[in-house]
Amino acid sequence: MTTAIAEEFETHRSRLFGLAYRMLGSAEEAEDTVQDAYLRFSGADRDGIEHPAAWLAKVVTNLCLSRLTSARARREQYVGPWLPEPVITSDGTLGPLESAEQRDAVSLAMLVLLERLTPTERAVYVLREAFGYGHREIAEALELTEANCRQLYRRAVQRVGEPRSRFESSPERQEELVASFVAAARDGDLARLEKLLAADVVWSSDSGGKVSAARRPVEGREKVSRFVLGVTQKFLAGVDVAAVEINGAIALAAWAGDTLLWVAAFELRDGLITHARAVMNPDKLDFVRRQLARA
Repeated sequence: MTTAIAEEFETHRSRLFGLAYRMLGSAEEAEDTVQDAYLRFSGADRDGIEHPAAWLAKVVTNLCLSRLTSARARREQYVGPWLPEPVITSDGTLGPLESAEQRDAVSLAMLVLLERLTPTERAVYVLREAFGYGHREIAEALELTEANCRQLYRRAVQRVGEPRSRFESSPERQEELVASFVAAARDGDLARLEKLLAADVVWSSDSGGKVSAARRPVEGREKVSRFVLGVTQKFLAGVDVAAVEINGAIALAAWAGDTLLWVAAFELRDGLITHARAVMNPDKLDFVRRQLARA
């Protein structure tokens, strides 16, 4: 019986992880949440679970709501900019990302926007947008009225803003642009680097105060260019940098031997880099490090 339960649960694990990750912005916490859901599933009365997928989604959503309350308090004390934990998506960890809309839904940029929402608004938005739940299904999962869910969804959409594609360029063009960025930075070519950046470009670094990094976002083409050149000259000697797909976007992973130093995902518009988000906090790199080790 235990084996059958475990096998049944495994058919839902990937979807549940995707739900928890979008809710929490943390791959490590998403894994823990899914494991908690498994323990509840394995100990539940089978006769009381008519639709396992819906039952598990409800359990995971409510576990996430509990975690989000304490996460908000921790993030208020966070040192410097907070970014979600990165996830390699080229291996299907967050499901198929075949369209710009699907990639945008799991982007670091979108996950940052979701931080604007209350936990319940976030649950409604994620279940509706990412998983296609109807308002009646969402109401049942959250034990709210359907009218309340509709109101929460409208408020969430207003707070997140109008959807727009952050991946207008083809994957090949994205990789070409980021390769040019790395080459210009390595060569110390300021003029060439500036040509790759939008005038209002922003560079955000998430270190949690655990490694040296800018405590505030760097804004503007000139400041970002000089910041990148300074960091490259000071810290990238002997470091290997490789292109990877992080949260549906072209990104860079920097290694010093077997140590993953950071990953940086790039948001593009009109063929230029508009935002770079570098995750440097070692605690936030464990999941992606394990993914890369298996590749």
